[in-house]
Amino acid sequence: MNTLNHRPARLACALASTWLACATYAAPTVTRLTPPSELFSSGQPAPLIARFLPGQRFDLQATIRPDDAAKQISSAVFAVDGKTIAAPAALKTCEASCLKGVPANATLASVRAFSVDKPGVHSLRVTATQSDGQTVTAEGNFEIVALLAGAQKVKNIIILLGDGMGAAQRTAARLVAGGYAQGKAIKPLAMDTFPVTGMVKTSSLNSFVTDSSPGMTAYVSGNKNNNNEEGVFPDDTIDPFDNPRIEYLSEYLHRTQGKALGVVTTADVFDATPAGNAVHTSNRGAGTGIVDQFFDDRGISGLQVLMGGGRKWFLPSTTPGSARAERSDYAFSATDAHTADIVKRWGAAPGAMDKDRNLLAEFQSAGFRYAADKSALDAIDAKSTDRLLGLFALSNMNVALDKIDGRRGKALGVGGRVVDDYGFPDQPMLDEMASKALTVLDRQKNGFVLMIEGASIDKQAHAMDSERWMLDTLEFDRAVALAQAYAAKRSDTLVIVTADHECAGVALIGGSRVSDARLQALVREGGGTALRDAVVGVYEQAGFPKYKLSADGYPETTDIDNRMLVGYGANSDRMEDFRTNERPLQDSQQPFVKKEPLAIYPAGPLARDAEGKYMITGQVPGESAVHTATDIPLSAFGPGAHAFTGVIDNTDVFFKIAQAAVKGILPPPGWSGGSALATKAP
Repeated sequence: MNTLNHRPARLACALASTWLACATYAAPTVTRLTPPSELFSSGQPAPLIARFLPGQRFDLQATIRPDDAAKQISSAVFAVDGKTIAAPAALKTCEASCLKGVPANATLASVRAFSVDKPGVHSLRVTATQSDGQTVTAEGNFEIVALLAGAQKVKNIIILLGDGMGAAQRTAARLVAGGYAQGKAIKPLAMDTFPVTGMVKTSSLNSFVTDSSPGMTAYVSGNKNNNNEEGVFPDDTIDPFDNPRIEYLSEYLHRTQGKALGVVTTADVFDATPAGNAVHTSNRGAGTGIVDQFFDDRGISGLQVLMGGGRKWFLPSTTPGSARAERSDYAFSATDAHTADIVKRWGAAPGAMDKDRNLLAEFQSAGFRYAADKSALDAIDAKSTDRLLGLFALSNMNVALDKIDGRRGKALGVGGRVVDDYGFPDQPMLDEMASKALTVLDRQKNGFVLMIEGASIDKQAHAMDSERWMLDTLEFDRAVALAQAYAAKRSDTLVIVTADHECAGVALIGGSRVSDARLQALVREGGGTALRDAVVGVYEQAGFPKYKLSADGYPETTDIDNRMLVGYGANSDRMEDFRTNERPLQDSQQPFVKKEPLAIYPAGPLARDAEGKYMITGQVPGESAVHTATDIPLSAFGPGAHAFTGVIDNTDVFFKIAQAAVKGILPPPGWSGGSALATKAP
């Protein structure tokens, strides 16, 4: 019987000097060990990849490949620090259920919802036995992060996430909102007034450029996920809902402290950022299963408030506009131990292929007050409401610029309002949703975790639609101000403002040297000579663009004289005329995007601003700007805020929040912190 000590086992044959020697030592191999570790991948004990809180639950898993097609893996045993785990490993043979390249007789061994209380670095070992008696052993490691004795525990946690919001997006919003006087900002953004700001590294598990899924989940799980994956480690199966899970902040604090969860977004609620607080999947696009999990597993996450767009997932498939479909749903089989243990050990719902489910009705039957528009939201007495659902569009909500134009009654040059074209003219702003969410969650005696997302800072940066992401950043900052005001009245609420990543490589390159009337004339003249050489002012020629705000807090117009000009370092090809686009680009997630009136909206950045005949060549292929790996700012307010300074990894944020919630964080001498009880240093 061969026993191979794997570092990793798949390298064993590479160490043999001849093919004959390799064949002699042929044995089963472990090709994946979860949680991921450098000890397994490269034989190096550091850096540590997977880190957890004491008692935080996570899954163990290994993929084991027999040494030939006629053999099977008969058993697998996991051990931590040399001690065998009592829970038996569930085995699943791949057959047709694994990814391409994984043999059909490979086996996945899993132990679900495992946890360790003792802080420190722990070894993980799996030992698998093949049907002929051969064994293979693989080793990895993980860390349990100690929580230290602290001060008063934080009761409430508010995470405000400006999706795609880098430093340049914040700077642009500051200029639009308050302007400058001889080089000094006249009025700071609310997020500028937070007492602590640090910088966050954003890489995902499988790329130094993250997407929104791991960008969000790092903050609320303490671990890296692959791009497009939420609350799970990667595995070798096709099923997007059976991956090894990691317990979220909301789940951990609901289980251990009874805290509630609120999720507020301007995106479709199935989108990566909102889902990355309560949903476990390797496919951020699996919308039917994602929204079902929001509801069915609310007992695990503590979900009490859910607001945004995405009504299409809540309506039976026979309803016009519905997107429910079996291809994006899930159902765990009771006879498959690999998935049955998710239900048994995590307490998760088994799911069902139920495309004709009326999820909207089920939310209401479960006691959620429902708002379909701003008027209905305003009518809800939040002080007597424990659970709230708001769905204000079929998919993503309209952006701030278009909602404001709708409220002002501004029509497009050739037709009606954008909000009318989308069919949802009465949508709330982000701060209006946040206000209602805070009032509802304030009733929770054990506190809450609330995530508030300004989603289209990212979506409009992808579209390279400068004025739309600028106003969405202003809308987001109004929600920041509201959360700050809530926390300032208390001594038990921590507020974090950050982003999941930067989007589009935004650069504030300067200012227009001409009036808007002259700019329109240059557009008619067309070409780079007119729209670049005659318009773009850099350095002192940029001056200080002056935007005038209306009583509603947004610019009277973004088409001002000598406007701010924006460049993009991660852009696709685009046409540009430096003026506000009347219509946003088509949103492919909208159910009726290919029908008029939405079908007449520009399909991509080369289909707008054509009159100016000025094309800017892109750095990337396709029709969208992309995310960048640039570090992003994080600002903190309230008890424990001082811990969020320096240059930190996105996963570090999770452990700092948990420290504040579980043990409290001792402030340094003289710390003012921004809370109600400590606003002035002695």
